[in-house]
Amino acid sequence: MANTPIDSEAIRTLADLLVETGLTEIEFDNGSLRLRVAKSAPVVQAYAAAPAGAAAPAAQPAAQAPVDPYDHPGAVKAPMVGVVYHASEPGAPPFIQVGDHVSEGQTLILIEAMKTFNPVRAPRSGTVTSILVDDATPVEFGEPLVIIE
Repeated sequence: MANTPIDSEAIRTLADLLVETGLTEIEFDNGSLRLRVAKSAPVVQAYAAAPAGAAAPAAQPAAQAPVDPYDHPGAVKAPMVGVVYHASEPGAPPFIQVGDHVSEGQTLILIEAMKTFNPVRAPRSGTVTSILVDDATPVEFGEPLVIIE
């Protein structure tokens, strides 16, 4: 396979599919050609605003390198492939918001797979510091969904 020409059109097509579907990785294999296209997931960080009238801290802590959500110890990952929903039905309030304290076993989001809605529950108690996926978007198995610290 060392002399196989690169099929740049196929790579572009797969990259376009990644963007269209919101997936982070896609693979194509037709027996004679195997292509894998992947992109890294964006790092989303949320910060709580200071209460009104509160003085801002005099010195900001040194910036730390962002932690890859795939490696974050507080990451709650997708147990299956499907579509994420933040609420039980359209117009209903979301199950969680950044800053919420959650209890172990509490429903964080739903993942729809094969017309079945599966709750993703908090594996531990803590505070939701990031919600890494948008409502009504596809997710892959093992993709980080929420960070609980």
